[in-house]
Amino acid sequence: MRDFTQDHRWLSINTATVRKQQGAEVPLPRIIDQCAERGIRAISPWRDQVAAAGLEATARQLRAHGVALSGYCRGGFFPAADAAGLRAALDDNRRAIDEAKTLDAACLVLVVGALPGALEGTPHYTDLARARAEVFDGIAASLEYARQVGMPLAIEPLHPMQAADRACINTLEQALDICDALDAQRTGALGVALDVYHVWWDPKLQQQIARAGKERLLAYHVCDWRLPTRDLLSDRGMMGDGVIELKKIRQWVEAAGFAGYAEVEIFSALDWWQRTGEETLATCIARHRSVV
Repeated sequence: MRDFTQDHRWLSINTATVRKQQGAEVPLPRIIDQCAERGIRAISPWRDQVAAAGLEATARQLRAHGVALSGYCRGGFFPAADAAGLRAALDDNRRAIDEAKTLDAACLVLVVGALPGALEGTPHYTDLARARAEVFDGIAASLEYARQVGMPLAIEPLHPMQAADRACINTLEQALDICDALDAQRTGALGVALDVYHVWWDPKLQQQIARAGKERLLAYHVCDWRLPTRDLLSDRGMMGDGVIELKKIRQWVEAAGFAGYAEVEIFSALDWWQRTGEETLATCIARHRSVV
């Protein structure tokens, strides 16, 4: 296992971690500057932040600082109530692939979606099997274009608590079944984004990480599971402040061949989003060295 104790060269910051500082939204250019000032070599920005800053302007700033993208957030949300909605989702994912390519991202992360309308409180249907079939078809269609432009797609399985509204792919095993069906040759065009917040509980986790192997492990996200968790979406813990066995999971991931960034992704409305970016990034660096 790689030694993280001496430096933070393999630390990446998902910009959700610091998109709010002292309760206020912070623009992406400032976040990029803050990371570069601290020798953080990679980030993973969100599409809305890039849109606000400008795609080409963001690409120029990243190049100027020598900051890479460990991933790009996000594509997905394939299920829809009707054929027009399904087509719109594919069109949006094609745009996301193009944006990720422009930014030279390592992969486009897919939060695949679930029951359409559920996020707004009124699902258009409740057939989870239908949603999973639409996810499969949407990934298959998007993969064809992603292959053409050379942008790997990374399916991110989400915790079952979000099966209805955000992602109906909830285990690493499910995600890898899709990968095996659509990319049996293990070309690297389709894989997974492994977020410990969503998979740490899975009794098959070690087995499925080994199954994934180097070709399928495209991104690795870290944070922690707080006790008590006050909000299931936006109360993630800083690494070391919860119950996830971070070093054990990283050992499994690296034994399977992963040698990329450990990307810190923390949604924390009640804690870290209330602090300064300087404090949050300093803590990320310290915990990366000590507990990740």
